[in-house]
Amino acid sequence: MGQILSHLEALEAESIHIFREVFAEFRNPVMLWSVGKDSSVLLRLAQKAFYPGAIPFPMMHVDTTCKFPEMYEFRDRIADELGLNLIVESNTAALKHAPPMNKPGRYCDFCSRNMKTEALLAAIEKHGFDAAIGGARREEERSRAKERVFSFRDEFGQWDPKNQRPELWNLYNTRVHEGEGIRVFPLSNWTEADIWRYIQVEEIPIVDLYYAAERPVIEKGGCLLRADERLMTDEDEVKTEWVRWRTLGCVPCTGAVRSKATTLEEIVAEALTATHSERENRLVDQGGDSMEDKKKDGYF
Repeated sequence: MGQILSHLEALEAESIHIFREVFAEFRNPVMLWSVGKDSSVLLRLAQKAFYPGAIPFPMMHVDTTCKFPEMYEFRDRIADELGLNLIVESNTAALKHAPPMNKPGRYCDFCSRNMKTEALLAAIEKHGFDAAIGGARREEERSRAKERVFSFRDEFGQWDPKNQRPELWNLYNTRVHEGEGIRVFPLSNWTEADIWRYIQVEEIPIVDLYYAAERPVIEKGGCLLRADERLMTDEDEVKTEWVRWRTLGCVPCTGAVRSKATTLEEIVAEALTATHSERENRLVDQGGDSMEDKKKDGYF
């Protein structure tokens, strides 16, 4: 009889198969590396998929220029330690039109469209990538639950959830015409708890912001944001609370959660008992357009 895989081993095997399928079927793939926990798991899976060789495609960080400083330090250190082929792309031309960060609702809408979606589409066109691998999971959010593992994008980089290909028996249609592309999600079937268990088992390094600590925060739009002077007005009250981040993104758009979880064991326990999505504290998900609207325009 064949070996019976554990739950994590089965997820790992599926993701590794997807990575190898991408490399076998596409001319010029890239892996998007957001530096968060899901990207860290994705990076480890890519290493395993092509071991003992190097990862055979570049990592690309679409830099909004307002990520947490800890994320930039982590990105540069890990890229150097692993010898990654790292591409960093930004829509710097749009920054001169940016609204002030202390109006997070307006800034997050601007950032989502200009610094994320437009920057990503421009980078894919610039480098001629025909497949972009990302760390989104179906469990995260309703529109992401609609994604195929191999998600088709038209020649404008746009997504039509009603015009996707069937994926029966883990068979993937990878054919695209010139100018079209595929977004690939090897973590589609993973949950937040699966991600944290894998990080724990594999001892994967992560940004320290995921661990709880006493930190100065301000409250805007129902979210606890870092007490960054760029975000603050005279009306803002700085409080010191025990918080951590369940998900990482831009400083103006990503809220913390109250937590005392200072170890991976405690974070796993929180993930197993969570009743709300980890993205509920992302202001970028709460703008005028829904996440599905953003994804249709090309957002990852």
